[in-house]
Amino acid sequence: MESFITRDGKKLRRGYTTGSCAAAASKAAALMLLGKRPVESVWLMTPKGIGLTLAVADTEIGDGYVSCGIVKDSGDDPDVTNGMTVYARVSKTDSRHTVEIDGGEGIGRVTKPGLDQPVGAAAINSTPRRMIKEELLRVCEDFGYDGGLRVIISAPAGAEIAKKTFNPRLGIVGGLSILGTTGIVEPMSDDAVVETIKTELSMRAAGGRKTVLFVPGNYGADFIEKELCIDPEIAVTTSNFIGDAFASASEMGFEAALIVGHIGKLVKLAGGMFNTHSRYGDCRAEIFASHAAVCGASREAAERIMDSAMTDDMLAVLDEEGLRSAVMDSLTKRIGTQIEGRHLGSMKAGAVIFSNVYGILGMTGNAPEILGMIKKEYI
Repeated sequence: MESFITRDGKKLRRGYTTGSCAAAASKAAALMLLGKRPVESVWLMTPKGIGLTLAVADTEIGDGYVSCGIVKDSGDDPDVTNGMTVYARVSKTDSRHTVEIDGGEGIGRVTKPGLDQPVGAAAINSTPRRMIKEELLRVCEDFGYDGGLRVIISAPAGAEIAKKTFNPRLGIVGGLSILGTTGIVEPMSDDAVVETIKTELSMRAAGGRKTVLFVPGNYGADFIEKELCIDPEIAVTTSNFIGDAFASASEMGFEAALIVGHIGKLVKLAGGMFNTHSRYGDCRAEIFASHAAVCGASREAAERIMDSAMTDDMLAVLDEEGLRSAVMDSLTKRIGTQIEGRHLGSMKAGAVIFSNVYGILGMTGNAPEILGMIKKEYI
């Protein structure tokens, strides 16, 4: 695929989703089944408005069916499904003008409510299902065929690859999900991570949960397990998208949300940075130094903080000044103010800030109450 974007000054090649692979494989198989001639490549228009011409691989013609494969190309995005082949096996049915879609080998099954598909269904999301149906109905019209078609999507490598994804945690068992809302993979896409967060929240909301616990990553997960005696499996991982996580929880009607995170990540919230990725800025030292100065730190101490690369080193400077408690109180109050200013409606929201060296450094005003709510609901 020769379509590019520029991100952080780098030219990156787009790819196409497993959903596009499934739709293209289905179209190729239907063309061969109804047209009775070989198809070496197939053209597909994606929901994003980018057309794809994809080579057909591993064609199999059997008794009443045709199976075709399309190799997934994620472009310059580090996608675990890159190079995997998605297959579609298409056969005729007696139903008029219908397209039945199901999953075969390597495609997961939904076992928990709140996901894109109902419990028991193959994990083939709505947009890929729509793409497959529309493409096949056009093929049927072109050949004057008024019967129905049955499509089985498979990915023989899917069960093993799925172990490297969030699928087991989301309650999708036995294989991969067929995904894609635009049909196109944007390299290093923020949208994919945010959609994963929303999916986890949706699943919890569908299960009747009223509170949610967030952690940015492994540090937070380890801390809640070792220090708070909370199973990390109940937590939703936000990565750098803390603002999106809080906003989505509010939109879905959660009563309370709490993030437990390392000071190196959450100190950025005090500066109003709710996407904490370093490419959007690294203001940790500046925030620490300004709060230290307000709390009475010497100029020398502020300069040492500004020269520090790690937040634990900044805390060590504050310890020498006898100001760690005062500065953390100031930072924690500011983090609470920033979170409460996110227009989260009636949802209570707070944060617990910790360091691997110093333990819990602070809790925003309502964090103890929210933590109690979470423990009561989940434990």
